[in-house]
Amino acid sequence: MPVAAAPGAVRMQALAADLPNGLLAGFRAGRELAFPNGGATARVYAVGMGGSAIAADLARTVVDAESRIALSVLRGPELPRCLDERSRVVLVSYSGDTWEALRAYDAAGRAGAPRVAITSGGELAERAETDDVPVLRVPPGMPPRAAVGHMLGGVLGLLDAGFPESNEGRVDRAAERTRTLIGRYAASRGPARLLAERIGNRFPFFVAESGFAPLARRWATQVEENAKRIAAYDEAPELFHNALVGWDALPRAEAARYAVVQLHWSGDDPTVRTNLRRLERLLAGRGVRTAEVRLAPEDRLEALLDGLAFGDQLSLALAERRGIDPVPVAAIDRMRAASSPAPDPPGPTRRARPRRKRSRPISKGI
Repeated sequence: MPVAAAPGAVRMQALAADLPNGLLAGFRAGRELAFPNGGATARVYAVGMGGSAIAADLARTVVDAESRIALSVLRGPELPRCLDERSRVVLVSYSGDTWEALRAYDAAGRAGAPRVAITSGGELAERAETDDVPVLRVPPGMPPRAAVGHMLGGVLGLLDAGFPESNEGRVDRAAERTRTLIGRYAASRGPARLLAERIGNRFPFFVAESGFAPLARRWATQVEENAKRIAAYDEAPELFHNALVGWDALPRAEAARYAVVQLHWSGDDPTVRTNLRRLERLLAGRGVRTAEVRLAPEDRLEALLDGLAFGDQLSLALAERRGIDPVPVAAIDRMRAASSPAPDPPGPTRRARPRRKRSRPISKGI
């Protein structure tokens, strides 16, 4: 039975409900700061960590499938040697003080690659405005993972010109649909809480077709941060070439510890869908608890938002079951406080330029 709500539960629910507004605001701000030619046909590298990087990963679900842009997500300070003035770099750091993003910012500058920063402030915003680099400001004062709508919308807006036609109307429709879904998913006997009951105390393992693998990753990381419990994810068809062997050899006594949730979209490859059904039968035969979540819309962006809303509510329902406050992430705070990264590698000193107003704040009233 659910226990009394933890202090941060109401706040996190409100932030989760703001996903559609954040998407709209971020997209509009991103379009105003778009790269020359929208970055079309260019190599675009998004650099970030944790709840900031996941926004760029999620954007790839749409960008890779529908645009002419090659978008890569880098989770670390090192940029590829091929980076040059023809590349584009998006620095995504909610706090603006993530050392990996700051180091990558300087490295991109030395390579002469055009940059855009997506942040709520911090040193990244200060450096960018000093260097006359465009800044897409997201609202401050929230956990980075809760700003995913703003940052996802921002990335999609920055790259909008790389699509055959603008996604503006599509983003509006997806946001409106998601508002309705969030209320249904958050209901006391809604699908998110029912799935949380099915998972129970088992180890949650999320699986999706490769195009939606970033969504499965988001589900796992939301469970880890909001519900404070270990989770994992995998993607198909890759798992049929390795992980399948491990699942097949799983002893029944151990199998009862796991719950595997498959995320299905109507546009998934038919062969992958068939093999995922085979995997489900194999898991059930071993005694693994299984479940399926269908991302119904044919539109890829709507399906992505559908999955984001569902996954957020699932993680909050799992936290609620144990009376866990979803807001604090004490272990991450301790790690940051103890971290002492080495200084940046030697390179040309950045020359300060006169400050010009290039940031685009996101309005909370949208």
